[in-house]
Amino acid sequence: MSEVLTAVSVLNVQYIKTYPISTPAEIDAAINCARKAEALWEQVGIRQRVKLLAQLQSLILGDLDNIVDVIMHATGKVKTEVLLGEVYPVLALLSYYEKNAPSILAPRSVHTAPLLFPQANAGFERRPYGVVAIISPWNFPFQLTLAPLLTALFSGNAVIFKVSELSLPVGELILHLLSGLTLPEGLVQQVVGLAETGEQLINARPDLVFFTGGLEAGRKVMAKAAHHPIPVILELGGKDAMLVFADANLERASNAALYGAFSNSGQVCVSVERCYVETACYADFVDRLNHGVAGLNVGHGAEGDLGALTTLKQYTVIEAHYNDALAKGAKASSALRLEGRYLYPVLLWDVTHDMLVMREESFGPLLPVMAFDTEVQAVKLANDSDYGLNASVWSQDISKAERVALQLQVGNWAVNDVIKNIGHAGLPFGGCKNSGFGRYHGAEGLLQFTYTVAGLTSRSSLNDEPNWFPYSDRRYGEVRGFIDLMFGSGLLIQRVVRNWQALQAFRGYASWNLRQHWRNCLIGILNR
Repeated sequence: MSEVLTAVSVLNVQYIKTYPISTPAEIDAAINCARKAEALWEQVGIRQRVKLLAQLQSLILGDLDNIVDVIMHATGKVKTEVLLGEVYPVLALLSYYEKNAPSILAPRSVHTAPLLFPQANAGFERRPYGVVAIISPWNFPFQLTLAPLLTALFSGNAVIFKVSELSLPVGELILHLLSGLTLPEGLVQQVVGLAETGEQLINARPDLVFFTGGLEAGRKVMAKAAHHPIPVILELGGKDAMLVFADANLERASNAALYGAFSNSGQVCVSVERCYVETACYADFVDRLNHGVAGLNVGHGAEGDLGALTTLKQYTVIEAHYNDALAKGAKASSALRLEGRYLYPVLLWDVTHDMLVMREESFGPLLPVMAFDTEVQAVKLANDSDYGLNASVWSQDISKAERVALQLQVGNWAVNDVIKNIGHAGLPFGGCKNSGFGRYHGAEGLLQFTYTVAGLTSRSSLNDEPNWFPYSDRRYGEVRGFIDLMFGSGLLIQRVVRNWQALQAFRGYASWNLRQHWRNCLIGILNR
């Protein structure tokens, strides 16, 4: 009898369903089935793939309340957060790729130098990797599974996905939604299990691995993939900075800080986990934040702002960061208050960079605030982190804000807004440093799920080419002259005169008449 995992509701700990853990043999079979399905799917063509996948939008909208309910019970989110953080980004990405995927993935021609490549055409196309393994986290299991999954499908790949063991009903929901589309059998499959199952999935040798999760798990995924080797895309954690200048709209900025830090109870990879405020407005800003924290509603009532912690294991980290900050001199808006799985938000101020809360990812409802004096200091503090996922800069001087943002060591930034840029379907999203590498969303995201195949076709009827054997001192002189003609110094006429002999030699390899040869020669040199 196979081992099983049991799903329970985060909201009331009631039993939902039992799921058998996938065996290595079942994972191997899934890979084989996916390869057959991918071969069919790739032949469908991008425009037909777009037409088929676009139908998912109506399936999601038609089952919206049920989707919200399933995700609420699996994650502990409040229902508005489910719509904003889980459903909307998926619908936006579907719409973006419906409009843009055919042009993004279209073959491209490349200019060829007529002297070196007479009667030749060159170009490249994008091909799907084949079978993509997607390993997704528990904080946004719907969005962070479906977004890369759909990107892979638009690109022509098959997908085998593994959601967190805390999110199994969401994985089942995704399969149910996709079953409403006319897709090849086995094109999208799910495996169930713990971390070991993820390792087994990688050992089954998919063609690309897309992983979203924590740094340590990401390192293990990368090491495991390197054995085969398999390319990986890693979307890891963040320690995102918010820089507030005294000339910012402080009311807007303080409201944004509350949302940025406490959305989904802080369980967001792009949460505001470090808030730096200019000294001139620091006291005022802290007062605004204290007032705002006191007004937030915790729970799943009609006006609930913060839901439950998805897993109480994260509370251990949050508590350690909180206690360390107070022990080192920080002030807090309140003591930590945990009722069941509901953790009330806490503001920490007068923090310093030697505190854990400013160095490590908290992934919970803590908002640490620290003062800075100058623009240079603000940038230095923001960049003093092992992470580099997202950041925001706040000032009514847009030129200054963008200047500061461009100095930040992150994969993404926003001016006078938070978190929302991750939901922009046209913007490639991903991190640098310990926040991972690779991108999804936008044109770049779609291309990351494909590889380039370049080709050159010669239509020459000559029996040899100037770069073929035999070599000689004369050939060396001709090639040297040709290189000087193409890339040397001086005016065009000067290069032509001093390399006339080389031109005559290369002209002999052209299969068209002298006039056409000279015309193409000049076009090639002028366009280089």
